[in-house]
Amino acid sequence: MDTILILTILIVVGALAFDFINGFHDTANAIATAVSTKALKPRHAIILAAVMNFAGALAFTGVAKTITKDIVDPFSLENGTIVILAALLAAITWNLVTWYYGIPSSSSHALIGAIAGAAIAAAGVSALNYKGFIKIIQALIFSPILAFVIGFIIYSIFKVVFKNRNLAKTNRNFRSIQIATAALQSFTHGTNDAQKAMGIITMALIVNNYQTSDDIQTWVQVSCATAMGLGTSIGGWKIIKTVGGKIMKIRPVNGVAADLTGAAVIFGATAIHLPVSTTHVISSSILGVGSAHRLKGVKWGTAQRMLITWVITLPISASLAAIFFYILNLFF
Repeated sequence: MDTILILTILIVVGALAFDFINGFHDTANAIATAVSTKALKPRHAIILAAVMNFAGALAFTGVAKTITKDIVDPFSLENGTIVILAALLAAITWNLVTWYYGIPSSSSHALIGAIAGAAIAAAGVSALNYKGFIKIIQALIFSPILAFVIGFIIYSIFKVVFKNRNLAKTNRNFRSIQIATAALQSFTHGTNDAQKAMGIITMALIVNNYQTSDDIQTWVQVSCATAMGLGTSIGGWKIIKTVGGKIMKIRPVNGVAADLTGAAVIFGATAIHLPVSTTHVISSSILGVGSAHRLKGVKWGTAQRMLITWVITLPISASLAAIFFYILNLFF
């Protein structure tokens, strides 16, 4: 078995491991509000999220193609196989560290920063596809801002519409609605997040001359969807606790507003083939809803710690990827 084939297999395994970890790392965000309001029992929420993530992952491929070609050009990437493997190792490492400490950081930031860091280590800053890379960074920056604003607006509308309704009855009704919105948010999560590993595998296949286009092969799509679904079934209880209770006290009406916001922003990004951080979007939608509900009710200390993690993820994952690249380059 030649070295290129071995490295390609390692990349495929690593990408599926990344999707598996993403499943229990990021999917917790999609169901956190439904679990915290007791709209769904944790076990039922996990099963629902796993099924809907799997379905969402099979539905689209546009984001995968963006990951394949918009950060670096796989057709001219120097030491491409080592770059991709180093990026995966860095992204997985950072995801596990943040999961261990229960910090809802971004798998998208980790992966995109890692690809950029490894590519720069291999061929300098000229290795980046600046037009595509800047477009992706803009999406990562503006999507949580948009989620905050939309969450604020949606909940403000809810406050006006339901202000004279019986609170207990309204919460019971919204608790039922939350089952549907949690399913919707899990589906949209799958449409965006699972595609990132698909893009990585496709990039490796191009770099190693196993395919000549950026089309996503069916086996890649199915295997990534399966990995994310299995990862989701494991659950991410530490992150559920942070997102579901440590940002604000979430009631069913808050949860529905946040879920609708998150699903709308994520699916909008998927429709225009842009990868976004589902973690950032969902957490920011909760912050927007919380600000509209009662500013003092938001635990801004938790929000500040999350923001710091978001900011440092790109440079840390890029640095880790560069280190992994130099280490791997000694052996291959």
